[in-house]
Amino acid sequence: MKDTVDGNEDRKGWMSLFARAPEGRVAALLDAACTRPGFTWLRPPEIGSVMVQGRAGGTGAPFNLGEMTVTRCALKLASGEAGHAYVQGRRKPDAEAAALVDALMQTDLADTLRTQVIAPLGAELAAATQARAKKAAATRVDFFTMVRGED
Repeated sequence: MKDTVDGNEDRKGWMSLFARAPEGRVAALLDAACTRPGFTWLRPPEIGSVMVQGRAGGTGAPFNLGEMTVTRCALKLASGEAGHAYVQGRRKPDAEAAALVDALMQTDLADTLRTQVIAPLGAELAAATQARAKKAAATRVDFFTMVRGED
């Protein structure tokens, strides 16, 4: 077991939201929250693939499930903060917007972005997950065993 405390839990949370966000949503929220600052590319958006692993029953030994397409990039603001992003699919503008938000979360705009970008995106993804779960629950079948009356 790890005895250390991970100081990046908040960052992991918002990076996960950006990776799963619908196409164009992070950019729309960012543009509504603030004006995009200037930046330089550390790594321009590039498309590749990563191996996705799964676990049988969620707890078993890991196995390679298959590959997934991702877009990644890294940028640096004029003030020196660096932002990184990995998003699902072939979405260069979304990767750029996610990296910008990641970099801006290290500036004075962090509280604004937390309330106007991260919180709404988290609520939208949670609602989508709940709707998907509700739809799946409607198709649930309960199987039971009947005792036959044969003597």
